[in-house]
Amino acid sequence: MLRKVSFSEDWMSVLLVRRRSEADFDETFSFIGGKMEVTDQSIIAGLQREKNEEIGETASVRVYTDSTHNVLFRKADGSSVILPHYLAQFRGGDIVLNLAEYSEFRWVHLEDLPSFEPKIENISEMVTWALGIKQSVKLADFVEI
Repeated sequence: MLRKVSFSEDWMSVLLVRRRSEADFDETFSFIGGKMEVTDQSIIAGLQREKNEEIGETASVRVYTDSTHNVLFRKADGSSVILPHYLAQFRGGDIVLNLAEYSEFRWVHLEDLPSFEPKIENISEMVTWALGIKQSVKLADFVEI
């Protein structure tokens, strides 16, 4: 599983998507992301494939891949997965949602995030982590996907 904590170009908002038909988070807002597949040649290839599948090929995103915040998640069926979260910045283009997975997307201003609902409970924690990482990295260290 790969999750992108995707900020707007001005770093003042975060992209959240409302999940559809999912056992654990149906109708709840979360970050974009999905599973690595055996055909992915690298983490970057997996991040790009997931970005293309979930918000479209025309969306331009850059990702910092040298650091992740890993979260252990226990699913409703009793299985567990580790969810690595990556710092990302939306650079432009159209967002074309995969309507099989998501019903809508929202850019949520950082000031509004604490009261924004329904969202996965660790969204604010992940945003705080990502903003902390952003302070110590150069934009040249990001990879465009």
